[in-house]
Amino acid sequence: MASTQKLIDGFKRFQQQYFGDDRRLYDSMISGQPAKTMMIACCDSRVDPAIVTDCDPGDLFIVRNVANLVPPSEHDGNHHGTSAALEFAVNGLEVENIIIMGHANCGGINALWTDGGNGQTQSQFIHKWVSIAKPAKDWVINNLSDSSPQDKIKACEQRAILESLSNLMGFDWIRQRVEQGSLSLHGWYFDIPTGELLYFNPQIGAFEPVN
Repeated sequence: MASTQKLIDGFKRFQQQYFGDDRRLYDSMISGQPAKTMMIACCDSRVDPAIVTDCDPGDLFIVRNVANLVPPSEHDGNHHGTSAALEFAVNGLEVENIIIMGHANCGGINALWTDGGNGQTQSQFIHKWVSIAKPAKDWVINNLSDSSPQDKIKACEQRAILESLSNLMGFDWIRQRVEQGSLSLHGWYFDIPTGELLYFNPQIGAFEPVN
C-alpha cells in the first residue's frame, strides 16, 4: 500500500493545483483535448514524455510502448493499438507534429540486440514486437562492426527511431499530410547518462543536441 499511497498523495496535489487553485486549464478542455503534438515514447519509467518536456495536461497526445516503436501499416484484421492511436491523432485531433522519442539503456532494444533473430523464441510477446526494429540491428551489424558493444547498442537505439519514422510514412494519411506540409515528423533521443536530448538532423544524417 505504501507505493500506491505515494500516487494517491500525488493525485491530491494534482487535484488541488488544477481543480482547487485554478480550474481554468481543465475548464478549457471539457469538450475536447487541444493537443497538437503526438509523442510516441517508451514504457520505461525513467522516460515520461510529459515530465521530460515539462508539459501541462493537454499539451501532448502520448502513446507509450516497448521501445517506442511504430509498426508497419498493416490491414490484417488484428489488434493494432499504436496504429489506432496514430489514426485518431492525425485524422481526429489533426496533430501538427509526431515525435518518436527513444532513449539510452532501452530494455526493448537490448532484447532485440540479444535475440537470435526470429523474434519469437525468447518471450511470448516482447521479442516479436521489437523485431519491428530488426532493420536497425542489421544496419548496425553491417556498418559498425568495429565499434564497442556500448556504441552498437546506442546506435541501434537511434536507428530504431529512424525505422519508426520510416514506418510512419507507410500510413497513407500520414504521408499525405507530410507531403502537404501540415504534419512534421521528428526523431528524438533522450540520453539518460548525460541528461541530454538529441534530435535527428536529416541535413547531416545524425543525431545532435537540441539547442
